[in-house]
Amino acid sequence: MGVKTTITLLEAQKLFPSFKIVSLQATTDGVMDTTYILDNYVLKKYERDIQQKIQTDKKVLALLQRAALNVPTCVAQNKEWYLYEKLQGEMPKTLKLFHIQSLARFMSQMHKQTKKIQTKHLFLKNYEISELLKEIKQSHFFYFKKLHSLSNYSHPNDGFIHGDIFQDNTLFKKDKIAVFDFIDGGDGSFVFDIAVALLSFNPHNKKTFQTQFLKTYNQNAPYKISQKQLHQEISNAAKFYSLLRIHTHNNTHKAKLLSSFW
Repeated sequence: MGVKTTITLLEAQKLFPSFKIVSLQATTDGVMDTTYILDNYVLKKYERDIQQKIQTDKKVLALLQRAALNVPTCVAQNKEWYLYEKLQGEMPKTLKLFHIQSLARFMSQMHKQTKKIQTKHLFLKNYEISELLKEIKQSHFFYFKKLHSLSNYSHPNDGFIHGDIFQDNTLFKKDKIAVFDFIDGGDGSFVFDIAVALLSFNPHNKKTFQTQFLKTYNQNAPYKISQKQLHQEISNAAKFYSLLRIHTHNNTHKAKLLSSFW
């Protein structure tokens, strides 16, 4: 999230006169798209040519809503501006087992639904990993050597994955989880999707969290996942996001934090 295109409260009200918009707060995180927080809505402008992604996003959100999962609804569009309902909840200060269980239940139900979707939009292909590695070779050769194994990395296409369920893309209301920002998802591996989430929801790599996640997830999952599979994909996911953070944000500190998972 963040702001690239500024808009005033009056302009937002004119864009969506049928909705009660009384406040407008710019977000500060993120570099890709413009996001404002309103009282009951989230206002977004996608700063990229991703019309096909937007249509897929709407399809996925509608599918998950029919499965009673807590994801946002796009309630209106005017030109390049999109108005989403604002989900309720907050990010917990301390993660507990019931948060991990809630995440696992959400992802197992999500994957049951999204295995039916084949978008022909591959998650990994979005990022051109080999090109990213070439670009960091000169400036961050140490990390290039550590991450070079990603040049041969691929994973199976199990169905549509979010690919970015970090804590800042979730909210909790007691033991109920809400998940948003599906726009950069694509076809990919369910194990990879889980591995990415656990990088954020289990930053200290607690065995109890990982074990409880798998126990809960596998109860209703489309495919059962083993500890061995998950352990390997957590390593791959950590390398992948280390590469993205170095390339996109020049942030070796965050890459260093993830290196314990390699």
